[in-house]
Amino acid sequence: MPDARVADILGDGSGASRSVQSAAGNRGTARATEGVSVSSKPATDRGRLALDKIVGVSAWSRQLREDLARVARHASNVLILGPSGTGKELIARAIHANGPKADKAFIPVDCAVTTGTLFASHMFGHVKGSFTGAISSSLGCFRAADGGTIFLDEIGEMEPEIQSKLLRVLQQRTVVPVGSHEEVPVNVRVLAATNRSLQTEVDEGRFREDLFYRLNVVVIETIPLRDRPEDIPLIASRYLAELSAQHGMAGCVLSDGAVDLLQQYSWPGNVRELQNVLERAVMFSSGDEIDPDAFASLASSGDVASGIDFARRSTETVEEEVSELERAARSGVVNPTLLTGVYRVPQRPRLEPEPQARGGVEPSASPMQAYSLDRESVLPPVVPGGDWPTLADVERLHLERTLSATMQNRSLAAKLLGVDRSVLRRKLQKHGLDSVE
Repeated sequence: MPDARVADILGDGSGASRSVQSAAGNRGTARATEGVSVSSKPATDRGRLALDKIVGVSAWSRQLREDLARVARHASNVLILGPSGTGKELIARAIHANGPKADKAFIPVDCAVTTGTLFASHMFGHVKGSFTGAISSSLGCFRAADGGTIFLDEIGEMEPEIQSKLLRVLQQRTVVPVGSHEEVPVNVRVLAATNRSLQTEVDEGRFREDLFYRLNVVVIETIPLRDRPEDIPLIASRYLAELSAQHGMAGCVLSDGAVDLLQQYSWPGNVRELQNVLERAVMFSSGDEIDPDAFASLASSGDVASGIDFARRSTETVEEEVSELERAARSGVVNPTLLTGVYRVPQRPRLEPEPQARGGVEPSASPMQAYSLDRESVLPPVVPGGDWPTLADVERLHLERTLSATMQNRSLAAKLLGVDRSVLRRKLQKHGLDSVE
């Protein structure tokens, strides 16, 4: 079978791949999942589940699912290439689950974990007494996968001696356990993956050329998550739902601003990093909507893609906000720190009035302090004979005064009120203050 450069657009702990012939600049903005035909025959439940984990709305994504279903029907070796965190094992599992060996074992092997005799034993088995500590015989991964699929992850890390033994297994379809001379036949489909360029490894003498060509029958190449930002909303939604359903975490959704930010970030850790960022955001979110503020660490990392700033704001807007912070610092709303441009929100001031200074003169106070020193100022005025203010009246007035004191800076207002920004937004909408600027 000739080499197949299969596109990879993955989600759910995976990354992205693309066809070598695909146009790298094609970025759709659709966010709806489209149906995918995976085979002329009905897929097993396991096969459907495996393909369902490969999410994406782009043309690359649809092509990948079609190609995986086509590749899965055969027993050819498959080599999966791409950066770490881009879902190479997810692809391997999808191939196995939709192939003729789906009801047999799928055995993953990390080729970077152990070396020498122990790794040979782990791969090909051993007989009792073959080395110190071999108190019983062992099948090894290849014989454990007999009739099914073995997935050799990080095969680029494999030692030359083990490469030679693996080549013989692929050629003869037999294994020789450590300490034995007897060949044991095996019927295994081999899927392999690496984040290295095996062609470069071959050119530099670190990987056997004949083994490379044995593995290089069908090739699936993965690409970084940043190359397919149109799939990020669907991947994020899938993982947020998984956090809620499987881990008992709060059910959250992303705001439009948060989605825009995630699509701008370069994701050096690919989908694995995206999962970690989302899980952290859910843990520290006090509402059911995740705002861009929850991803502030992405901005500080300096990896926002394409030179776009954290909140996709113009330089004029940033300069305007800096001047607002400076004015807020002069007014006592926030306190400056030793770091330029960094301010600290003071602790919530007490409502009890401060004692008068000597001589009967009131101590000077900032506008924020003056507002909080007078207990009566936090209550709406009560007209004799009029209606007593409701809790909603008090809340609305407090929101108005807080926004006024912070010069409409909602992030700062949320911190002063001790609530998440999404909670503040809902309260402003409730009281009809969401359009106040």
